[in-house]
Amino acid sequence: MANNSAQVEDRTYLPEPEVAIVVDFFAAQKARRIGNLEPLPRLVAADGTEVALPGQVHEILLQVVTAMKAGLAVTIAPHQLTLSTQEAADLLGVARTTLVRLLESGAIPFEKPSRHRKIKLVDLLEYRVRQRSRAEEALADMVADTERLGLYDTDPEAVRVALKAVRATRSSR
Repeated sequence: MANNSAQVEDRTYLPEPEVAIVVDFFAAQKARRIGNLEPLPRLVAADGTEVALPGQVHEILLQVVTAMKAGLAVTIAPHQLTLSTQEAADLLGVARTTLVRLLESGAIPFEKPSRHRKIKLVDLLEYRVRQRSRAEEALADMVADTERLGLYDTDPEAVRVALKAVRATRSSR
């Protein structure tokens, strides 16, 4: 029985100047295919072996090379990957202590097989989606309240003066 699992290598690839050529190639391929039923792009190995790239793989590669062209680092990880608290905090863009509080409050599931907490990548990504959804809802509510109160038509300077007066009243109490 053949082993279908590919060896996963932890390696960082830094952007190089020739990435721009790859980005241009992928963008041109994408533009040509929009609205057409042209064959899928193909990946050709050094030995000449070819394989068609499914649309989703093509999109992922386009995102990777676009990020690298912009000078950004890219991380590609298997979905079942478990992360340390520091790795998870870095992915969310929060301090490790903040992440630990989220874990302990139950906001993000985790395992503690030994002394160290381990977070599944899928759980972390689900949390991030939930948080973004809540933030978008809160922003939509704020915009609706502002529109309902007619504050978009208010002079910003008048709002600053009113806020200053309210704050002065509160601080004098």
